[in-house]
Amino acid sequence: MVLLLGFKTELKLNHQQRTASIKHCGVARHAWNWGLSLTKQILDHNKANPDSLIKFPTAIDLHKWLVALVKSENEWYYECSKSTPQQALMALRSAWKRSFNKTAGVPRFKKKGKRDSFTLEGTVKILGNNKIQVPVIGVLKTYERLPQVLTKSCTISRQADRWFISFRFDVEQQESPNTDVVGVDLGVKNLATLSTGEVVLGAKSYKKYESKLSRMQWLNRHKNIGSNNWKKAQMQIARLHRKIANIRKDTLHKLTTLLAKNHGTIVIEDLNVSGMLANHKLAKAIADMSFFEFRRQLTYKCELYGSKLVVVDRWFPSSKTCSNCGTKKQTLTLNERVFECGHCGFKIDRDLNAAINLSKAVS
Repeated sequence: MVLLLGFKTELKLNHQQRTASIKHCGVARHAWNWGLSLTKQILDHNKANPDSLIKFPTAIDLHKWLVALVKSENEWYYECSKSTPQQALMALRSAWKRSFNKTAGVPRFKKKGKRDSFTLEGTVKILGNNKIQVPVIGVLKTYERLPQVLTKSCTISRQADRWFISFRFDVEQQESPNTDVVGVDLGVKNLATLSTGEVVLGAKSYKKYESKLSRMQWLNRHKNIGSNNWKKAQMQIARLHRKIANIRKDTLHKLTTLLAKNHGTIVIEDLNVSGMLANHKLAKAIADMSFFEFRRQLTYKCELYGSKLVVVDRWFPSSKTCSNCGTKKQTLTLNERVFECGHCGFKIDRDLNAAINLSKAVS
């Protein structure tokens, strides 16, 4: 079985390549905002005039109108790859599709300097160990070795003052020699408790740097927007945000790889993350653990390494059930960190008890 795997690494750009990348980001952002404004006008017209509806445009329609109406008036479009605005409009159409299907909100306008990225399609070749050729911009260097694979498109993005390239390629699914079952209970105090008794501590990177981030934002409050000092402060804040995110991702990648590689079946709960975030007392700690990202990574890594991921129903009483005799408690508060069975007198850590129950759910 062939799977699509993504690869992302940092670029080593010179001044000319950095300028070209900024131009491509501007073209992609302009195309997105133009297409979003146009599609919103069409939706507003259809809502106000139900008798004379205008067909909602496809990505191809939007690109044709862009070439006819926008490109001819903005010559700087021709300095960048033609695939950049085309891919931006395709992404916009996909965003509207998710919005219509109620799986995401309404697309938003993009702002300069925030989540800048663009996609290139066409002549994308990997040259040697740390060079990749892309359309218009040319040959780009990377800090680490690139996989020697074939790819047709890539996405270049900026985080603070660093540039990254990502692309996807085909890989063969591996066969897992493991047959054991492990239950994983996610928590706020500890990131994960395994049914084997192993406890994985969370990075808690936001909690660690929260005071420093708050201090930097507080010092930036009275600076003139657009001034050099304001730009320097914004860059420092962006770097700290990137550091917090990288620490969190590193912890999650290590844990999910360990689980997918060394266990045949992994059992987790179907957590209602959005509902949990509604609890304002725990929302910050839950967001810092990043439960949704944990499940996303574990899903594709289980497919890659040939292991099986089982997601138990969210109403499964893993915490309230005794893992020794199977008796279910009626109530269990968050303050009770030790599970004590009233039927058999069995005592065990609350999270470990839940993880053991999850491992038994598939047997």
